[in-house]
Amino acid sequence: MKKPERLVFAIAAALSVGACSLAPAYKQPEAPVAEHYQSAGPWTTAAPADQLPREGWWKLYGDARLNELEDQLIAHNADLAAAFASYEQSRDFLAQVRADLFPQVSAGFGAQRNRQSLNAPLHGATSPEYYNQFSVTGQATYEVDLWGRVHDNVAAGRASMQASAADLASVRLSLEASLADSYVQLVGVDRQIDLLQKTVDAYQRALQLTKTLHEGGAVSGLDVDRAQTQLSATRSELSQTKAQRDVLLHAIAVLVGQPASSFTLDPKTDLPNLPVIPVGLPSTLLERRPDIAAAERRTAEANAQIGVARSAFFPSLTLSAGGGYDSGSWGNLLTAPSALWALGPNLLMNVFDGGRRRAQVASAHAAFDEASANYRSAVLTAFQQVEDNQSLLNNYGNALVDQQDATTAADRTLKLALALYKQGANSYLDVVTAQVDSLNAHLGLLSLQANQLRASVQLVRALGGGWQVDDISTQHLAEDAKAVGMK
Repeated sequence: MKKPERLVFAIAAALSVGACSLAPAYKQPEAPVAEHYQSAGPWTTAAPADQLPREGWWKLYGDARLNELEDQLIAHNADLAAAFASYEQSRDFLAQVRADLFPQVSAGFGAQRNRQSLNAPLHGATSPEYYNQFSVTGQATYEVDLWGRVHDNVAAGRASMQASAADLASVRLSLEASLADSYVQLVGVDRQIDLLQKTVDAYQRALQLTKTLHEGGAVSGLDVDRAQTQLSATRSELSQTKAQRDVLLHAIAVLVGQPASSFTLDPKTDLPNLPVIPVGLPSTLLERRPDIAAAERRTAEANAQIGVARSAFFPSLTLSAGGGYDSGSWGNLLTAPSALWALGPNLLMNVFDGGRRRAQVASAHAAFDEASANYRSAVLTAFQQVEDNQSLLNNYGNALVDQQDATTAADRTLKLALALYKQGANSYLDVVTAQVDSLNAHLGLLSLQANQLRASVQLVRALGGGWQVDDISTQHLAEDAKAVGMK
Protein backbone atom coordinates (compact mmCIF):
# COMPACT_ATOMS: atom_id res chain seq x y z
CA MET A 1 0.00 0.00 0.00
CA LYS A 2 1.37 3.38 -0.98
CA LYS A 3 1.93 6.09 1.59
CA PRO A 4 -0.94 8.40 0.42
CA GLU A 5 -3.31 5.42 0.48
CA ARG A 6 -2.24 4.50 4.02
CA LEU A 7 -2.83 8.09 5.08
CA VAL A 8 -6.34 8.10 3.61
CA PHE A 9 -7.06 4.78 5.35
CA ALA A 10 -5.87 6.21 8.67
CA ILE A 11 -8.13 9.25 8.23
CA ALA A 12 -11.14 7.04 7.47
CA ALA A 13 -10.43 4.94 10.56
CA ALA A 14 -10.23 8.06 12.72
CA LEU A 15 -13.57 9.31 11.39
CA SER A 16 -15.20 5.95 12.09
CA VAL A 17 -14.47 6.14 15.82
CA GLY A 18 -15.58 9.75 16.24
CA ALA A 19 -18.44 11.15 18.36
CA CYS A 20 -17.93 9.00 21.47
CA SER A 21 -19.79 11.29 23.89
CA LEU A 22 -18.45 11.71 27.41
CA ALA A 23 -21.67 13.35 28.66
CA PRO A 24 -23.66 11.38 31.27
CA ALA A 25 -26.78 9.62 30.01
CA TYR A 26 -29.44 12.30 30.37
CA LYS A 27 -32.36 11.63 32.66
CA GLN A 28 -35.03 14.24 33.25
CA PRO A 29 -34.92 15.44 36.88
CA GLU A 30 -37.58 14.00 39.12
CA ALA A 31 -40.18 16.37 40.52
CA PRO A 32 -42.98 15.72 43.03
CA VAL A 33 -46.30 15.35 41.19
CA ALA A 34 -49.61 14.85 43.02
CA GLU A 35 -52.21 12.39 41.74
CA HIS A 36 -54.94 15.01 41.74
CA TYR A 37 -55.49 18.67 42.51
CA GLN A 38 -56.67 19.62 45.97
CA SER A 39 -59.20 22.15 44.69
CA ALA A 40 -61.59 21.49 41.83
CA GLY A 41 -64.47 23.84 41.09
CA PRO A 42 -67.79 22.65 39.70
CA TRP A 43 -67.11 24.52 36.42
CA THR A 44 -63.81 22.72 35.69
CA THR A 45 -63.48 19.46 33.80
CA ALA A 46 -60.74 17.17 35.06
CA ALA A 47 -60.59 14.62 32.22
CA PRO A 48 -57.01 14.15 30.97
CA ALA A 49 -58.02 14.52 27.32
CA ASP A 50 -59.44 18.01 27.81
CA GLN A 51 -57.22 20.78 26.53
CA LEU A 52 -57.30 24.52 26.30
CA PRO A 53 -57.27 25.84 22.72
CA ARG A 54 -53.69 26.16 21.48
CA GLU A 55 -54.41 29.44 19.70
CA GLY A 56 -56.56 32.21 21.11
CA TRP A 57 -57.36 30.87 24.56
CA TRP A 58 -58.82 34.29 25.42
CA LYS A 59 -61.70 33.61 22.99
CA LEU A 60 -63.19 31.47 25.77
CA TYR A 61 -64.31 34.75 27.36
CA GLY A 62 -66.54 35.71 24.43
CA ASP A 63 -65.44 39.35 24.26
CA ALA A 64 -64.82 40.70 20.74
CA ARG A 65 -62.90 43.73 21.99
CA LEU A 66 -60.56 41.55 24.06
CA ASN A 67 -59.95 39.40 20.96
CA GLU A 68 -59.00 42.48 18.97
CA LEU A 69 -56.64 43.75 21.67
CA GLU A 70 -54.91 40.36 21.94
CA ASP A 71 -54.33 40.35 18.17
CA GLN A 72 -52.78 43.80 18.43
CA LEU A 73 -50.50 42.59 21.23
CA ILE A 74 -49.19 39.69 19.16
CA ALA A 75 -48.50 41.97 16.20
CA HIS A 76 -47.05 45.03 17.95
CA ASN A 77 -45.84 44.30 21.50
CA ALA A 78 -42.21 45.36 21.95
CA ASP A 79 -41.39 42.85 24.71
CA LEU A 80 -42.66 40.01 22.53
CA ALA A 81 -40.51 41.24 19.64
CA ALA A 82 -37.48 41.29 21.95
CA ALA A 83 -38.20 37.73 23.13
CA PHE A 84 -38.44 36.57 19.52
CA ALA A 85 -35.13 38.23 18.71
CA SER A 86 -33.59 36.40 21.68
CA TYR A 87 -34.89 33.12 20.28
CA GLU A 88 -33.39 33.97 16.88
CA GLN A 89 -30.01 34.51 18.55
CA SER A 90 -30.15 31.04 20.11
CA ARG A 91 -31.16 29.53 16.77
CA ASP A 92 -28.26 31.23 15.01
CA PHE A 93 -25.86 30.13 17.77
CA LEU A 94 -26.92 26.53 17.14
CA ALA A 95 -26.09 27.00 13.47
CA GLN A 96 -22.65 28.24 14.50
CA VAL A 97 -21.81 25.22 16.67
CA ARG A 98 -23.24 22.81 14.08
CA ALA A 99 -20.71 24.16 11.60
CA ASP A 100 -17.98 22.32 13.55
CA LEU A 101 -19.49 19.03 12.39
CA PHE A 102 -18.24 19.75 8.88
CA PRO A 103 -14.82 20.46 7.38
CA GLN A 104 -13.78 24.08 7.24
CA VAL A 105 -12.60 25.02 3.75
CA SER A 106 -10.80 28.23 2.79
CA ALA A 107 -9.31 29.56 -0.43
CA GLY A 108 -6.90 32.37 -1.13
CA PHE A 109 -5.25 34.31 -3.90
CA GLY A 110 -2.14 36.45 -3.52
CA ALA A 111 -0.17 38.78 -5.77
CA GLN A 112 2.85 40.60 -4.32
CA ARG A 113 5.74 42.70 -5.53
CA ASN A 114 8.65 42.19 -3.08
CA ARG A 115 11.99 43.86 -2.43
CA GLN A 116 14.55 41.77 -0.59
CA SER A 117 17.00 43.32 1.82
CA LEU A 118 20.54 43.21 0.46
CA ASN A 119 21.75 42.71 4.02
CA ALA A 120 19.41 39.83 4.75
CA PRO A 121 21.01 36.60 5.97
CA LEU A 122 21.71 34.10 3.21
CA HIS A 123 21.31 36.78 0.57
CA GLY A 124 23.56 35.80 -2.33
CA ALA A 125 25.00 37.66 -5.24
CA THR A 126 22.64 35.88 -7.58
CA SER A 127 19.55 36.50 -5.46
CA PRO A 128 17.20 39.06 -7.03
CA GLU A 129 16.63 42.30 -5.23
CA TYR A 130 13.10 42.62 -6.63
CA TYR A 131 10.76 39.74 -7.41
CA ASN A 132 7.09 38.92 -7.86
CA GLN A 133 5.08 36.24 -6.04
CA PHE A 134 1.71 34.91 -7.15
CA SER A 135 -0.23 32.20 -5.35
CA VAL A 136 -3.51 30.35 -5.49
CA THR A 137 -4.15 28.19 -2.44
CA GLY A 138 -6.86 26.18 -0.75
CA GLN A 139 -7.05 24.53 2.66
CA ALA A 140 -9.44 22.20 4.46
CA THR A 141 -9.38 21.31 8.15
CA TYR A 142 -11.57 18.95 10.10
CA GLU A 143 -11.60 18.12 13.81
CA VAL A 144 -12.27 14.44 14.34
CA ASP A 145 -14.82 14.32 17.14
CA LEU A 146 -13.16 11.44 18.97
CA TRP A 147 -14.64 12.27 22.38
CA GLY A 148 -17.93 13.83 21.32
CA ARG A 149 -17.00 17.43 22.18
CA VAL A 150 -18.53 18.81 18.99
CA HIS A 151 -21.65 16.65 19.18
CA ASP A 152 -22.13 17.54 22.85
CA ASN A 153 -21.75 21.20 21.95
CA VAL A 154 -24.41 20.78 19.28
CA ALA A 155 -26.69 18.95 21.73
CA ALA A 156 -26.22 21.77 24.25
CA GLY A 157 -26.93 24.38 21.58
CA ARG A 158 -30.06 22.56 20.46
CA ALA A 159 -31.34 22.30 24.03
CA SER A 160 -30.56 25.99 24.54
CA MET A 161 -32.52 26.91 21.41
CA GLN A 162 -35.48 24.84 22.57
CA ALA A 163 -35.31 26.51 25.99
CA SER A 164 -35.28 29.90 24.29
CA ALA A 165 -38.29 28.86 22.21
CA ALA A 166 -40.10 27.90 25.41
CA ASP A 167 -39.06 31.25 26.92
CA LEU A 168 -40.65 32.97 23.93
CA ALA A 169 -43.86 31.04 24.50
CA SER A 170 -43.72 31.88 28.22
CA VAL A 171 -43.26 35.60 27.53
CA ARG A 172 -46.11 35.53 25.02
CA LEU A 173 -48.43 33.74 27.46
CA SER A 174 -47.49 36.14 30.26
CA LEU A 175 -48.20 39.18 28.07
CA GLU A 176 -51.49 37.73 26.82
CA ALA A 177 -52.59 36.99 30.38
CA SER A 178 -51.48 40.44 31.57
CA LEU A 179 -53.56 42.04 28.84
CA ALA A 180 -56.61 39.92 29.66
CA ASP A 181 -56.18 40.67 33.37
CA SER A 182 -55.82 44.41 32.78
CA TYR A 183 -58.83 44.36 30.47
CA VAL A 184 -60.99 42.60 33.06
CA GLN A 185 -59.87 45.13 35.65
CA LEU A 186 -60.71 47.98 33.25
CA VAL A 187 -64.23 46.69 32.66
CA GLY A 188 -64.61 46.16 36.41
CA VAL A 189 -63.56 49.75 37.06
CA ASP A 190 -65.97 50.97 34.37
CA ARG A 191 -68.75 49.17 36.24
CA GLN A 192 -67.66 50.83 39.49
CA ILE A 193 -67.61 54.25 37.81
CA ASP A 194 -71.11 53.65 36.45
CA LEU A 195 -72.31 52.66 39.94
CA LEU A 196 -70.61 55.61 41.61
CA GLN A 197 -72.04 58.04 39.06
CA LYS A 198 -75.53 56.72 39.68
CA THR A 199 -74.87 56.92 43.42
CA VAL A 200 -73.74 60.54 43.12
CA ASP A 201 -76.96 61.33 41.29
CA ALA A 202 -78.98 59.62 44.03
CA TYR A 203 -77.07 61.43 46.77
CA GLN A 204 -77.64 64.71 44.94
CA ARG A 205 -81.37 64.08 45.09
CA ALA A 206 -81.11 63.11 48.76
CA LEU A 207 -79.26 66.36 49.49
CA GLN A 208 -81.96 68.35 47.73
CA LEU A 209 -84.57 66.53 49.83
CA THR A 210 -82.85 67.44 53.10
CA LYS A 211 -82.52 71.05 51.99
CA THR A 212 -86.22 71.20 51.20
CA LEU A 213 -87.13 69.65 54.55
CA HIS A 214 -84.72 72.02 56.32
CA GLU A 215 -86.26 75.07 54.67
CA GLY A 216 -89.65 73.85 55.85
CA GLY A 217 -88.33 73.48 59.38
CA ALA A 218 -88.82 69.71 59.44
CA VAL A 219 -85.16 68.83 59.93
CA SER A 220 -82.05 70.52 61.30
CA GLY A 221 -79.06 71.78 59.38
CA LEU A 222 -77.17 68.74 60.70
CA ASP A 223 -79.01 66.54 58.21
CA VAL A 224 -78.05 68.85 55.37
CA ASP A 225 -74.40 68.69 56.36
CA ARG A 226 -74.52 64.90 56.59
CA ALA A 227 -76.07 64.66 53.12
CA GLN A 228 -73.46 67.04 51.74
CA THR A 229 -70.64 65.03 53.35
CA GLN A 230 -71.95 61.82 51.86
CA LEU A 231 -72.24 63.40 48.39
CA SER A 232 -68.77 64.96 48.44
CA ALA A 233 -67.10 61.78 49.72
CA THR A 234 -68.71 59.75 46.93
CA ARG A 235 -67.67 62.29 44.31
CA SER A 236 -64.12 62.00 45.62
CA GLU A 237 -64.28 58.21 45.34
CA LEU A 238 -65.58 58.58 41.79
CA SER A 239 -62.60 60.75 40.83
CA GLN A 240 -60.16 58.28 42.41
CA THR A 241 -61.76 55.42 40.50
CA LYS A 242 -61.46 57.35 37.24
CA ALA A 243 -57.76 57.77 37.97
CA GLN A 244 -57.47 53.98 38.35
CA ARG A 245 -59.11 53.60 34.95
CA ASP A 246 -56.59 55.91 33.33
CA VAL A 247 -53.69 53.90 34.76
CA LEU A 248 -55.18 50.62 33.51
CA LEU A 249 -55.84 52.15 30.09
CA HIS A 250 -52.22 53.28 29.83
CA ALA A 251 -51.00 49.79 30.77
CA ILE A 252 -53.15 48.25 28.02
CA ALA A 253 -51.79 50.80 25.53
CA VAL A 254 -48.22 49.67 26.23
CA LEU A 255 -49.18 46.00 25.91
CA VAL A 256 -50.71 46.52 22.47
CA GLY A 257 -47.81 48.69 21.33
CA GLN A 258 -49.64 52.03 21.26
CA PRO A 259 -48.72 55.42 22.80
CA ALA A 260 -50.60 55.94 26.04
CA SER A 261 -51.34 59.55 25.10
CA SER A 262 -53.44 58.64 22.07
CA PHE A 263 -54.92 55.30 23.13
CA THR A 264 -58.59 55.19 24.13
CA LEU A 265 -61.23 52.59 24.94
CA ASP A 266 -64.88 53.47 25.44
CA PRO A 267 -66.37 52.54 28.81
CA LYS A 268 -68.01 49.13 28.93
CA THR A 269 -70.09 47.64 31.72
CA ASP A 270 -70.59 44.09 30.39
CA LEU A 271 -68.07 41.70 31.90
CA PRO A 272 -66.61 38.91 29.72
CA ASN A 273 -68.08 35.46 30.20
CA LEU A 274 -66.71 33.20 32.93
CA PRO A 275 -65.51 30.21 30.89
CA VAL A 276 -65.34 26.52 31.68
CA ILE A 277 -61.63 25.79 32.05
CA PRO A 278 -60.38 22.23 31.44
CA VAL A 279 -57.80 21.63 34.15
CA GLY A 280 -56.72 18.04 33.45
CA LEU A 281 -54.52 15.92 35.71
CA PRO A 282 -51.47 17.29 37.56
CA SER A 283 -49.13 15.11 35.49
CA THR A 284 -50.26 16.82 32.27
CA LEU A 285 -49.16 20.18 33.64
CA LEU A 286 -45.52 19.25 33.01
CA GLU A 287 -46.28 19.23 29.28
CA ARG A 288 -48.50 22.31 29.27
CA ARG A 289 -46.23 24.92 30.84
CA PRO A 290 -43.56 26.56 28.65
CA ASP A 291 -41.54 27.68 31.67
CA ILE A 292 -41.30 24.06 32.86
CA ALA A 293 -40.21 22.99 29.38
CA ALA A 294 -37.57 25.74 29.34
CA ALA A 295 -36.23 24.63 32.72
CA GLU A 296 -36.05 20.99 31.57
CA ARG A 297 -34.25 21.93 28.34
CA ARG A 298 -31.69 23.95 30.29
CA THR A 299 -31.08 20.86 32.43
CA ALA A 300 -30.41 18.88 29.25
CA GLU A 301 -28.09 21.65 28.05
CA ALA A 302 -26.12 21.54 31.31
CA ASN A 303 -25.84 17.75 31.03
CA ALA A 304 -24.34 18.03 27.55
CA GLN A 305 -21.88 20.66 28.78
CA ILE A 306 -20.48 18.09 31.23
CA GLY A 307 -19.40 16.03 28.23
CA VAL A 308 -17.79 19.08 26.64
CA ALA A 309 -15.82 19.76 29.82
CA ARG A 310 -14.73 16.11 30.18
CA SER A 311 -13.45 15.95 26.59
CA ALA A 312 -10.78 18.54 27.43
CA PHE A 313 -8.85 15.78 29.25
CA PHE A 314 -8.27 13.92 25.99
CA PRO A 315 -6.24 14.80 22.90
CA SER A 316 -7.86 16.50 19.93
CA LEU A 317 -7.21 15.25 16.43
CA THR A 318 -7.38 17.66 13.51
CA LEU A 319 -7.00 16.60 9.90
CA SER A 320 -5.77 19.18 7.46
CA ALA A 321 -5.14 19.26 3.75
CA GLY A 322 -3.89 22.15 1.68
CA GLY A 323 -2.64 22.78 -1.78
CA GLY A 324 -2.30 25.25 -4.57
CA TYR A 325 0.20 26.99 -6.79
CA ASP A 326 2.99 29.44 -6.05
CA SER A 327 5.14 31.15 -8.71
CA GLY A 328 7.09 34.27 -9.45
CA SER A 329 5.20 34.95 -12.69
CA TRP A 330 1.68 34.72 -14.04
CA GLY A 331 2.72 32.65 -17.00
CA ASN A 332 3.67 29.50 -15.16
CA LEU A 333 1.45 29.88 -12.05
CA LEU A 334 -0.89 27.02 -12.91
CA THR A 335 1.76 24.59 -14.08
CA ALA A 336 2.88 21.39 -12.44
CA PRO A 337 6.24 22.70 -11.19
CA SER A 338 4.39 25.50 -9.32
CA ALA A 339 2.11 23.07 -7.47
CA LEU A 340 2.33 22.60 -3.71
CA TRP A 341 0.37 20.54 -1.19
CA ALA A 342 0.36 19.39 2.41
CA LEU A 343 -1.70 16.64 4.02
CA GLY A 344 -1.62 15.18 7.49
CA PRO A 345 -3.10 14.89 10.98
CA ASN A 346 -2.37 17.05 14.01
CA LEU A 347 -2.73 15.59 17.52
CA LEU A 348 -2.80 18.05 20.41
CA MET A 349 -3.16 17.36 24.12
CA ASN A 350 -2.99 19.65 27.11
CA VAL A 351 -0.43 18.20 29.53
CA PHE A 352 -0.65 20.66 32.44
CA ASP A 353 -3.12 23.46 33.10
CA GLY A 354 -2.95 24.02 36.86
CA GLY A 355 -6.29 22.28 37.53
CA ARG A 356 -8.31 24.34 35.07
CA ARG A 357 -9.99 21.39 33.32
CA ARG A 358 -10.85 19.70 36.59
CA ALA A 359 -12.45 22.93 37.79
CA GLN A 360 -14.38 23.22 34.53
CA VAL A 361 -15.80 19.72 34.95
CA ALA A 362 -16.78 20.47 38.56
CA SER A 363 -18.39 23.72 37.41
CA ALA A 364 -20.35 21.86 34.72
CA HIS A 365 -21.67 19.39 37.32
CA ALA A 366 -22.67 22.28 39.59
CA ALA A 367 -24.45 23.96 36.67
CA PHE A 368 -26.39 20.73 36.08
CA ASP A 369 -27.37 20.58 39.76
CA GLU A 370 -28.51 24.20 39.59
CA ALA A 371 -30.58 23.58 36.45
CA SER A 372 -32.15 20.48 38.06
CA ALA A 373 -33.09 22.45 41.16
CA ASN A 374 -34.55 25.24 39.00
CA TYR A 375 -36.63 22.64 37.16
CA ARG A 376 -38.06 21.23 40.39
CA SER A 377 -38.77 24.76 41.59
CA ALA A 378 -40.62 25.57 38.34
CA VAL A 379 -42.75 22.44 38.74
CA LEU A 380 -43.63 23.21 42.37
CA THR A 381 -44.44 26.84 41.52
CA ALA A 382 -46.69 25.70 38.69
CA PHE A 383 -48.71 23.44 40.99
CA GLN A 384 -48.96 26.24 43.55
CA GLN A 385 -50.33 28.65 40.96
CA VAL A 386 -52.93 26.18 39.74
CA GLU A 387 -54.05 25.40 43.28
CA ASP A 388 -54.10 29.10 44.24
CA ASN A 389 -56.34 30.13 41.38
CA GLN A 390 -58.63 27.14 41.64
CA SER A 391 -59.07 27.98 45.32
CA LEU A 392 -59.77 31.61 44.45
CA LEU A 393 -62.36 30.61 41.86
CA ASN A 394 -64.08 28.25 44.30
CA ASN A 395 -64.18 30.68 47.18
CA TYR A 396 -65.07 33.70 45.05
CA GLY A 397 -68.00 31.70 43.70
CA ASN A 398 -69.22 30.98 47.23
CA ALA A 399 -68.62 34.57 48.31
CA LEU A 400 -70.65 35.92 45.39
CA VAL A 401 -73.75 34.12 46.63
CA ASP A 402 -73.46 35.70 50.08
CA GLN A 403 -72.47 39.07 48.66
CA GLN A 404 -75.54 39.11 46.42
CA ASP A 405 -77.71 38.41 49.47
CA ALA A 406 -75.96 41.20 51.36
CA THR A 407 -76.51 43.62 48.48
CA THR A 408 -80.20 42.79 48.27
CA ALA A 409 -80.63 43.27 52.02
CA ALA A 410 -78.70 46.56 51.98
CA ASP A 411 -80.92 47.90 49.19
CA ARG A 412 -84.03 47.03 51.16
CA THR A 413 -82.58 48.73 54.25
CA LEU A 414 -81.77 51.90 52.30
CA LYS A 415 -85.22 52.03 50.73
CA LEU A 416 -86.86 51.64 54.15
CA ALA A 417 -84.58 54.22 55.80
CA LEU A 418 -85.40 56.82 53.13
CA ALA A 419 -89.12 56.15 53.47
CA LEU A 420 -89.03 56.50 57.27
CA TYR A 421 -86.93 59.66 57.01
CA LYS A 422 -89.44 61.29 54.69
CA GLN A 423 -92.14 60.48 57.28
CA GLY A 424 -89.98 61.92 60.07
CA ALA A 425 -89.75 58.54 61.80
CA ASN A 426 -85.93 58.41 61.97
CA SER A 427 -82.89 60.64 61.64
CA TYR A 428 -80.76 61.20 58.57
CA LEU A 429 -77.93 59.35 60.32
CA ASP A 430 -79.89 56.13 59.68
CA VAL A 431 -80.12 57.08 56.01
CA VAL A 432 -76.37 57.77 55.78
CA THR A 433 -75.58 54.45 57.42
CA ALA A 434 -77.89 52.63 55.01
CA GLN A 435 -76.37 54.50 52.05
CA VAL A 436 -72.83 53.52 53.06
CA ASP A 437 -73.83 49.89 53.56
CA SER A 438 -75.62 49.73 50.22
CA LEU A 439 -72.77 51.33 48.27
CA ASN A 440 -70.15 49.13 49.90
CA ALA A 441 -72.26 46.03 49.22
CA HIS A 442 -72.62 46.91 45.54
CA LEU A 443 -68.93 47.77 45.19
CA GLY A 444 -68.02 44.51 46.91
CA LEU A 445 -70.24 42.58 44.50
CA LEU A 446 -68.65 44.23 41.46
CA SER A 447 -65.17 43.63 42.86
CA LEU A 448 -65.87 39.94 43.49
CA GLN A 449 -67.22 39.44 39.97
CA ALA A 450 -64.12 41.04 38.45
CA ASN A 451 -61.77 39.15 40.79
CA GLN A 452 -63.40 35.86 39.88
CA LEU A 453 -62.74 36.56 36.20
CA ARG A 454 -59.18 37.61 36.98
CA ALA A 455 -58.63 34.34 38.85
CA SER A 456 -59.86 32.43 35.81
CA VAL A 457 -57.37 34.30 33.60
CA GLN A 458 -54.55 33.44 35.98
CA LEU A 459 -55.71 29.82 36.07
CA VAL A 460 -55.48 29.66 32.29
CA ARG A 461 -52.01 31.14 32.54
CA ALA A 462 -51.03 28.63 35.23
CA LEU A 463 -52.22 25.80 32.97
CA GLY A 464 -50.07 26.98 30.08
CA GLY A 465 -52.74 28.65 27.97
CA GLY A 466 -53.09 25.73 25.56
CA TRP A 467 -49.34 25.41 24.99
CA GLN A 468 -47.91 21.91 24.46
CA VAL A 469 -44.37 20.63 24.84
CA ASP A 470 -44.21 19.72 21.13
CA ASP A 471 -44.61 23.42 20.35
CA ILE A 472 -40.83 23.75 20.60
CA SER A 473 -40.49 21.63 17.45
CA THR A 474 -39.22 23.28 14.29
CA GLN A 475 -42.64 23.24 12.63
CA HIS A 476 -44.43 24.90 15.51
CA LEU A 477 -41.64 27.44 15.94
CA ALA A 478 -42.05 28.50 12.32
CA GLU A 479 -45.81 28.80 12.85
CA ASP A 480 -45.31 30.86 16.00
CA ALA A 481 -42.88 33.18 14.23
CA LYS A 482 -45.46 33.77 11.53
CA ALA A 483 -48.21 34.29 14.12
CA VAL A 484 -46.15 36.77 16.10
CA GLY A 485 -45.69 38.76 12.91
CA MET A 486 -41.92 39.02 13.28
CA LYS A 487 -41.17 37.36 9.92
